[in-house]
Amino acid sequence: MTPSATTPAYRRLSVEERRRQLLDTALSLFAHRAPEDVSLDDVAEAAGVSRPLVYRYFPGGKQQLYEAALRSAADELQQCFDEARQGPLLPRLARALDRYLTFVDEHDAGFSALLQGGSVVETSRTTAIVDGVRRAAAEHILSHLGVTAPGPRLRMTVRMWITAVEAASLIWLDEDKQPPADDLRDWLVEQFVAVLTVTAGRDPQTAALVAALSADG
Repeated sequence: MTPSATTPAYRRLSVEERRRQLLDTALSLFAHRAPEDVSLDDVAEAAGVSRPLVYRYFPGGKQQLYEAALRSAADELQQCFDEARQGPLLPRLARALDRYLTFVDEHDAGFSALLQGGSVVETSRTTAIVDGVRRAAAEHILSHLGVTAPGPRLRMTVRMWITAVEAASLIWLDEDKQPPADDLRDWLVEQFVAVLTVTAGRDPQTAALVAALSADG
C-alpha cells in the first residue's frame, strides 16, 4: 500500500444516532415477528453491534427496547394530525392524512409494529402507547370540528373512522400501496363525511356539523 492510499474511516455514531438506529432496527424486527420471538441478539445482529451495546442503551432489556421503539413511532405519528386550524375543514383533514400516509409509506415496518403492539404484547404500558395515538388523533379531529363537548355518538363516530383509517393503511401496505396514496386519502376523506352523515340521522350535534360542512364546501 502506498503512503497516499487510505482506508475508509469508521464514523462512530453519536449517542442519539445510535439510539435511533437501535430503535429503527427493533421496529423493523417487531413489525415482522412477534416480540416474544425477537431476542436482543437478533436486534444486535441486525444493527451490526454487540449485545452488550444494546444493553448499554436499554438496560431494562427487550421490554424496555420494545416500549421505547413503540413510543418513538407513536410520537411521530401523533404529530401527523397537528394541522393549523385555518381554512375549510376537509382540506385540513386531507393535509393531515397526507402526512399520515407519508409516515405509513416511509415507516411501514414501524407502523405495523405500532398497531400490532397493543394486541401482541399485553401490558398496560404498550396498550396505553397505542391507544394514546388513537385518542390524540380523535382530539385533533374534534378540535378541527370546533367541538368542545362532543356527545357519545360523535366521539364514537370519530374513533370508528380512525380505526378504519388504521385498517385501510395496513391493508394498503399488504396491497403493495395501491391505490395511490392521493386516491386513498380522498377516499378516506369521503368516508369521514359519509360516517358523519349516517350519525347525523340519529344525533342533532352531528347533524349540525354536517350542515356546517356542506356550507363550508
